[in-house]
Amino acid sequence: MLPNYLTDAVVVAIVLGVMILVHELGHFLAAKGFGVRVRIFSIGFGKRLFGFKRGDTDYRVSALPLGGYVKMAGDDPRESHEGDPGEFLGRPRWQRFVIVAMGPTMNVLMAVVLLSGLYRYHFQKPAIEEQPARVGDVEPGSPAARAGVLSGDLIVRLDGIVNPKWQDVIAKIPLSVGETIQLEVVRDGRHLDLTITPKAEGRDEMGYAGWIPYLPAFIESVSPEMPAAQAGLQPGDQVVGVDGKKVYDSVAIVRALQSADGKPVEFAVKRQGKEFRVRLRPVYSAAGGQKKWRIGVAFEFPFVVRQLPWRQAITVSVEENWNNSLMTFDVLGKILTRRMSARSLSGPIGIAQLSGEMYRAGIDPLLKLVSAISLQLGIFNLLPIPILDGGVILLLLIESVMRRDLSLAVKERVVQVGMVFLLLLAVFVMYNDIVKTFRPY
Repeated sequence: MLPNYLTDAVVVAIVLGVMILVHELGHFLAAKGFGVRVRIFSIGFGKRLFGFKRGDTDYRVSALPLGGYVKMAGDDPRESHEGDPGEFLGRPRWQRFVIVAMGPTMNVLMAVVLLSGLYRYHFQKPAIEEQPARVGDVEPGSPAARAGVLSGDLIVRLDGIVNPKWQDVIAKIPLSVGETIQLEVVRDGRHLDLTITPKAEGRDEMGYAGWIPYLPAFIESVSPEMPAAQAGLQPGDQVVGVDGKKVYDSVAIVRALQSADGKPVEFAVKRQGKEFRVRLRPVYSAAGGQKKWRIGVAFEFPFVVRQLPWRQAITVSVEENWNNSLMTFDVLGKILTRRMSARSLSGPIGIAQLSGEMYRAGIDPLLKLVSAISLQLGIFNLLPIPILDGGVILLLLIESVMRRDLSLAVKERVVQVGMVFLLLLAVFVMYNDIVKTFRPY
């Protein structure tokens, strides 16, 4: 088997290569549709390895298999042009606009198509995301604890979102570092108004509240020869209390075991509607690569798994991609206004690491990641940065308003500025990735 870093490199090369190829295919199809001569359609960059020529186009495979490119006749303003309609600059501005915009558009379409196809045959998400936002556990000292949130609280309003589900909370909190969020919770029948300020946490310094969703602690499996098995606990049993206190999720149980430090712990357990108590002494043993106090049980973490009809699959895919687009612009805005850390950005190294992790997790997570990256690539290329598609579109709009072409000198300066900016951005995200790799927290 390949080492993880080699697997990561291979996976990200394929993922980015396919997405760049799809992007260039958009330019190619639009150019052909408007009668622009395409001189080269290349899979990969660098030296030509092999291919064939059909019409005006050299279809080739090049040495570096990292995407591809399209070379159109008359796409370089430094060359002399005579208004040839077969050249890119010889076409009307609106057609050039479409040709340029089709690259990002294909990336967005790819994101929608991938999720639609996946959800048609395998739609999966944690069941907790579709449930009301009831808090199961609160980490001591966390923003939620300082806000006065308690285990069992039901969040009925989250900064304007009424009766949020956990998927709403999960989407909101990471993007709200340092922001004061208004909360309304129901506790023992009483409505309480609270405020919470998520803090930066983790390698990406995303927002963290410190609460855990309410998830009944049903036992999924019992390890033989461990205290739980010796006491007669069975799969399907629900742990509802520890040392006389109610528990709303398995996290509180694990915390209680570690706090007991080997001393006996009393569990309240429900089986077929009847509650009983059992006293167990945890043992110190390895689990998940580290040693900790255990009783030998694994708890359920249910998923919703179903196949969606095509119409619903497409609808869900469009909604998710739309929400992800809005989230992307929200993150960019907060980074630019210094309300979020730039560590939340990932470059090639971070994308490679994440691609490798998703590949090892399975085809479903990998396809979701590919869809997300394709969407991000489309959005990034639409940003009004010179030499990107968005920068070309901006210049076309400016020329349309002026009703004349900008001078070659102006265009060259714009391209130079764009190249310097992208070079600095590339250096920054690479440095960011390296820092997060060697100093994740």
